[in-house]
Order: sequence, then structure tokens, then C-alpha cells
Amino acid sequence: MTRRHIYILAAAMSLACSGAMAQGLHSAYFTDEYKFRHTMNPAFANEQNYVAIPALGNININTRGNFGYQDIVMDNPMYPATSDKRMTTFMNPYISAGDALDGFSSGRNRIIGDVGVTLLSAGFKAFGGYNTVEITSRTQFGVSLPYELFEFAKNTGNRTYDIGDINAGAMSYVELGFGHSRQIDEKLRVGAKFKLLFGLGRADIKFEDMKADLAASNKWVLSGKATADVSLKGFEYQTETKEYNQEQLGSYEQVNDIDIDGFGLGGFGISFDLGAEYKINEDWKVSAALLDLGFIHWNTNARAASSGQPFEFDGFHDVAVNDDRGGTELDDISDSYGDQFTNFAHLEDQGDEGGRTTGLGATLNLAVEYNLPVYRQITFGYLNSTRINGPYTWSEGRLSANYEPLGWLNGGVNLSVNSFTTSFGWVVNIHPKGYNFFIGMDHILGRQSKEGIPLSSNASLNIGMSVTW
Repeated sequence: MTRRHIYILAAAMSLACSGAMAQGLHSAYFTDEYKFRHTMNPAFANEQNYVAIPALGNININTRGNFGYQDIVMDNPMYPATSDKRMTTFMNPYISAGDALDGFSSGRNRIIGDVGVTLLSAGFKAFGGYNTVEITSRTQFGVSLPYELFEFAKNTGNRTYDIGDINAGAMSYVELGFGHSRQIDEKLRVGAKFKLLFGLGRADIKFEDMKADLAASNKWVLSGKATADVSLKGFEYQTETKEYNQEQLGSYEQVNDIDIDGFGLGGFGISFDLGAEYKINEDWKVSAALLDLGFIHWNTNARAASSGQPFEFDGFHDVAVNDDRGGTELDDISDSYGDQFTNFAHLEDQGDEGGRTTGLGATLNLAVEYNLPVYRQITFGYLNSTRINGPYTWSEGRLSANYEPLGWLNGGVNLSVNSFTTSFGWVVNIHPKGYNFFIGMDHILGRQSKEGIPLSSNASLNIGMSVTW
């Protein structure tokens, strides 16, 4: 394993969070015969039985965020006069701090995502209700960065920057789910799903209580502690022994690479989905669901951490080029600062911590649906979704208009306002007897750069097909 693999792992972490969003096409929450409504509320059932096309039955890709490419990469104000580069970063000194930082949230800046691929899935009527069996591969990723980090990078000055915590991580697992829903009476339907979770891997990186105190006239202080936890079978940090600049300090061990000796099951867990739907009358329905109540216990936890020692720079005082004039040599004091910064910044392998247990992050869905009395083919719905997951918590309200022009064709359009942005979504669901195909987006992909990179971090695509009867 080469140093290049460290960069790959760091890139994966920088796009990551420990639990992102629940699977499911929110635009299709009120779409009858969308076969995977049960992923958003296990009380929902279908009139048709189905078997999903293996690996093509339900492909679900979502990313959400409140900053993106357009906030990092900007037009170069020096082009073409003094530079041949059309684009530059927000840290370019010729871009004002106001313009450079305008796209970042004054609170947390986050990008989170979820990729779900249904490997196998079936839904059928039996045992007095509707049943689902599914095997799904899920990968979650994201990052949470404080505004002060970008401010410090762009506008370093003589002041105190309380950067706070930087959180990132990634997780991949496979779930085997068994769901059942049934009608209790004419108005109430309830459902539940039990899922076995097979953890493939998880990585978390965190910088805690980061501060840069540059306000004092006599010294600068950088403080904070970094930890990296990786739970992946066969994973190890590779270290090298390095010498301090000052010989009397001896040597230290520094993480400089990683090694992965094969892949396999990294952990095991369980989770539950609970849901209900209540029909108030012919025109109104309400529903609620609580998803991903569970955990994964990981067999290993390879930890690397910094020392947490602060770095203090109080300038160069009584410094001489050599000791002939009686002062401290420039090389000596430079070595001292270099060693102090090394203690602050480098990661040391802490070994296997012996496993850990992590939650998934739960999602609460609350919804109300209204069926237009004068034209039953049209319904309106409002879905409120809240992801409960510490610094990655987010919420969304989505207003939908749904239309069923034919018995085998329906869909809808919707508008959502969430913790990150305003989104427009849509879904088309084709479900004649014998076949089902759906496609939809919770967020319409917006403008792209000339390189084809989306300017916004918000994107969504959901597509799938099944055999029905």
C-alpha cells in the first residue's frame, strides 16, 4: 500500500459522515404502487406482488449540502491579464474576503449522501398482511465543517479563531430486512421491519476543539486534537520512525501509510423500522414512521491520534545567525518550533481499541395527505422528515402534488425546503400488471461547470424496475 492510498482514504473521509440519510425516494412517498414506499414507512403496502430485478430494482443515489464546487472554485480575477488560469480557489488573495466567504453558512457547512442498491427484494400478500424481504447495500458519506475554518483559511489575521469541531467519516454495510404490515381496522394500518446489518467498514475522523489564537501581540497558539478511527477487517496503519530536529528529544513514530490485508465482514448489528397510517375520512390520511433504530458493533477499531499538545509561536527574540554574538542561533530556534509543531500535528498509531458500537442515526417521517374530492385522481401531500444524528441532524418539509391519469401510470412533482437548500423533485411510476418501472429525483440537478461537475452539492437519482403480478 503506497502513500497514494492515504490520499484516497483521506478523500473518502472528507466526503463522509457516520450516518447520512435514510434510503427512499421522498418524492414518491404519496405515489401508490411505488413498490418501495415501505422503505419510508413500513406500514405501506402494494396491491401488486413484486420481485425486483436483481441489482436494478431500486438504485438510490442522494447527496445534500449547503456548500459546493461553486463556493470553492471561482472565476480568477487575474485572468487573462496576468494569469492563464480561468479558475481559482476562494483563497486567492485577489478575491475579497466578503466575496470568498459569501457562499458558506455561518454555522455548519455540510455535504452528506447515501448510495443504496437493492440487490434482491420481494413484496407479497400473505400471513394476513403485506410482507417484504430485501437485501440492500448501503454506503453513507459526508462532512461537517465550521464556518470559522474557511474564515481562518481565507482571512488569517490578528484575532482568535474558535474553529470548533471538524467531523467526517464513512460507513458501508449490507442489510437483510423482513417487513410486515397489516390492516388493524377500517382506518388504521401498522407495519414494522426487522433488519440484520452486516458491517463492511466504517471510518471516522474528528478534529476536536480546534482554535487558532493569533490575537496576542507576543505569541500565536494553535490547539486541538485529531483522532482517526477505522473499523475495517484487515486494516492497519503503517508507521515510520523519525528523528526530532533537536537530538536530545530522540525519535517519534508517525503514521505515514495504511495497509489493508483482504476484506470481509467487519461488524454485525440490527435495526428496526416502525410505521403507521391512519385514514381520517375519505379525503384525509395521516402517517408516521421511525426508521433505522439500531446499531452496528464493529469487531475492530484501529485508532490514530495526535498528542493534543498545543503549538505556541512567540516569535524570534535575541536571534543570531551564529553564536559568535552571544544570541540564540536561528537554526536552533527554528528546530525548536519545528519539533513543537510536529508534536501538535502528527498522528500516532494507538493500535486496535478492541471494537466499538455505533448507531445508524434515526429518521422520523410525519405526513398528511389530502385527496381532492372533486377529482380523485389528484392528491396533495406534505412530508416532514427529520434525520436525528448529532452534528449531522437535518430536517426537510416537502409539499407534493400527485396525479394518476391512468390506473397503471402515476407520479407527481414537489417542492422541498430543507436544512441545506430549496429543492424541486418529481417521480414517474409505470406499473401495469407484470412490470413496474419508476424514475425520480428529490432534487433536480442544476448547473454544471465546464468540466461537468455540478455546481451545487445537491443531487438525486432514483430508478428501478420489478416484475409484478
